Amino acid sequence: MAASKQGPGTARGAIRTQIDENLKRVYQEVLTEEVPDRFKDLLDQLKARESGDAKEGGQ
Repeated sequence: MAASKQGPGTARGAIRTQIDENLKRVYQEVLTEEVPDRFKDLLDQLKARESGDAKEGGQ
């Protein structure tokens, strides 16, 4: 009876390991991608707006 319990449990463990490895691989690929220029432009606009708001609030 114990041997039959190990079969499915071992299969689940192997599946989880494979899923973990695939997720790590995909996540690592995303980390190495460049940020799109449009997104960089939007971030620059946000920073400029925030610094403008900070200057106005301090006066």
